[in-house]
Amino acid sequence: MRFTIATAVAAAALFARSVVADVDPIVIKGSKFFYKSNGTQFFIRGVAYQQDIGPSGATSDSTDYLDPLADATRCAQDIPLLKQLNTNVIRTYAVDPTKDHSKCMQLLLDNEIYIIADLGQPNLSINRDSPAWNDALYERYTAVVDMFSQYNNVIGFFAGNEVSNNKTNTNASAFVKAAVRDTKAYIKAKGYRTMYVGYATNDDAVIRENMANYFNCGDQSEAIDFWGYNIYSWCGDSSFTESGYDKRVQEFSSYSVPSFFAEYGCNTVQPRKFSEVDSLYSSDMTGVFSGGIVYMYFQEANNYGLVSVTGTKASLLPDFTALSSRLASIAPTGVNMDSYNPTNKPASCPPVQTGTWEAKSSPLPPGPNNQLCSCMYQSLQCVPSTAISEKDYGKLFGQVCGMGVKYCAGIQANALTGAYGAYSVCNSTEQLGFVLNQYYKGQNSASTACDFGGSATLKSLTTASGTCAALVSQAGAAGTGTVTGSGGSGSGTGSAKKGAAVSTVPTQSLLMGAYLVVAAGFGAGLVLL
Repeated sequence: MRFTIATAVAAAALFARSVVADVDPIVIKGSKFFYKSNGTQFFIRGVAYQQDIGPSGATSDSTDYLDPLADATRCAQDIPLLKQLNTNVIRTYAVDPTKDHSKCMQLLLDNEIYIIADLGQPNLSINRDSPAWNDALYERYTAVVDMFSQYNNVIGFFAGNEVSNNKTNTNASAFVKAAVRDTKAYIKAKGYRTMYVGYATNDDAVIRENMANYFNCGDQSEAIDFWGYNIYSWCGDSSFTESGYDKRVQEFSSYSVPSFFAEYGCNTVQPRKFSEVDSLYSSDMTGVFSGGIVYMYFQEANNYGLVSVTGTKASLLPDFTALSSRLASIAPTGVNMDSYNPTNKPASCPPVQTGTWEAKSSPLPPGPNNQLCSCMYQSLQCVPSTAISEKDYGKLFGQVCGMGVKYCAGIQANALTGAYGAYSVCNSTEQLGFVLNQYYKGQNSASTACDFGGSATLKSLTTASGTCAALVSQAGAAGTGTVTGSGGSGSGTGSAKKGAAVSTVPTQSLLMGAYLVVAAGFGAGLVLL
């Protein structure tokens, strides 16, 4: 799978070599965006551009999606209308990095429209209910970065979208921040032009402050480059104070990176008047927020559309006319980059508190390391039987981990305590193999200890050598060591076939329920990836 994606991305890039990067790149200084060449402050006048994607990135189809930048005919129809709206940024929620995007990207370049893209896709992104940061996700995220790296009008990426959306799932933020860290490091390691990595959040009053502080605090190589708010508090004829916009301005007045509305446009009163536009681009807010992205271009069943599409034809809706008029009338006043001297500092990390904020700021989950996982699996003697299905993994995890926490310490991922096993980044088959083998060794390698009703089987033991030996040695016998060796994007051999790459992500969320039910009674205290 890794080879296939990489090859397809490289092939798609061939189509784009003739594209001229003829727009002024957007750069960040302090808490503001600027045009790189002339230093003029940049304010986002954005529109969410993707069919079949609901508010906050939800989709009705968990296995497929429509790539909005791979349909040249659709782009040729829509991009002039986006320009007519006075749009200068679009947000996409899911693109296929193996497809050719050159024609749509050229049209966007010709119309001086920039892009902020989400890195995930509906069935391959960080899941709030069973959060993970592993090789499958890393491969997906970096493939999107690779595809977009050639275009000067790509401002950056969202590493997550409303992953933690209330106080019950704040632990998931640790995995998103790890994704931010590793995506930023990848861009730097590849020597790509400047592209930024941020996060888009919902507007939950309970976790709002902790969320913003958590992603901004600590080592800035791990922190977000920009912050997006999905905010729908201005409905109908509201106001700067009634909507709570005044409070958001106060809260972010000292934020050290750019913040903007990643989604806005409440539709409880229709047709929408977009009166919030006047406030968002006024002196009340432009000193703190850098504009926003209206949800959304396409009319769907949720009635947020600006345009109704039938075939290749696009019909303008009343919301289109209202938004176009509003955006045409604004004239936000900014500062010049050379004369701007930012003084805001990164936030303090929120304290960990059970039930309130359950993501420890450091350490974050380890970076994906497929070579480590492959080497580990090769070295096992007791592994899952090929006769069992992944849907049965949960029961096995619960059974083994319930018999002793020590058997599963190497796969734990506890954001509350910051305890991460070296193999917490591995796929579900590799993790189950590690757990089964730990139990087998704990029973003095008795043949009966590797059976579990036919669910486990013995294989030939392969002694690790070279790089494999070094990686497995760093992980330690219990799998609780810190691995510093390379392998985050490597292509180790001999990894488990089941649960590998893309197929693991939805499966792991299914395993959670069964694992927790069985293991909770034994006090395992682990979070299965």
